[in-house]
Amino acid sequence: MFTLARYELYRLFLSPLAWIILALSQLILAYLFLTHIDYFVQIQPKISAIPGAPGVTELVAIPLLNNAATVLLLIAPLVTMRLIAEERRNESFPLLISAPLSVNQIVLGKYLGTFAFFLVLLILIMLMPLSLLVASPIDLSLLAAGFLGLVLLLASFTAIGLFLSSLTKQPAIAGITTFTILFLLWIIDWAGSSQVGEQTSLFAWLSLLRHFEPMLQGEVHSSDISYYLIVIGTFLLLTIRRLDSERIN
Repeated sequence: MFTLARYELYRLFLSPLAWIILALSQLILAYLFLTHIDYFVQIQPKISAIPGAPGVTELVAIPLLNNAATVLLLIAPLVTMRLIAEERRNESFPLLISAPLSVNQIVLGKYLGTFAFFLVLLILIMLMPLSLLVASPIDLSLLAAGFLGLVLLLASFTAIGLFLSSLTKQPAIAGITTFTILFLLWIIDWAGSSQVGEQTSLFAWLSLLRHFEPMLQGEVHSSDISYYLIVIGTFLLLTIRRLDSERIN
């Protein structure tokens, strides 16, 4: 399993697409980071005398993590779309499925390798708000909660993308489908905002965004963590069932 995970990570870093994604995401977020800093510098004289005024963490670091979540929503399908679909397209899938590994190990290996790539990307992103320590103290607990939210969000993106990649042999179709599902899960509570009662609660519970937002405010609830673990576990199990049925056939 871990050998396959290392191979998957190695293969990702051999791909020009991975380096383009790393470069573009850093470029976009660096620009947004500098924009937030410029805004903070402009309003700092006005809010410095206000008791309990938001600091650099709330006005620079947390908005950056919020921006990062949106950027990752856009780029995650580009990474996950090739996980299994490309194996099918290149006709190497029979070799993969007949390898001396269980289906569980194959799925977890693919998942962990891809998630490791996203963790590298996330660490690079986190270096930006951490650089604020050079000039100003920051709320590390608030930043850690936001980081945890991004980790869980990315873990969910990866699991969903892996499953959808297992359904087709066309990476482009897998990518489009993954983005569509992620986007719907991102905004589903907006669709339910006009509803009342149980419908609103259901839409809110299904929303990826609704469970991420409290962590940006420093609130880490077991219900939010459980939600992401359920999403991850569900889509990994669906992928295992999908590949297991093909191995049997």
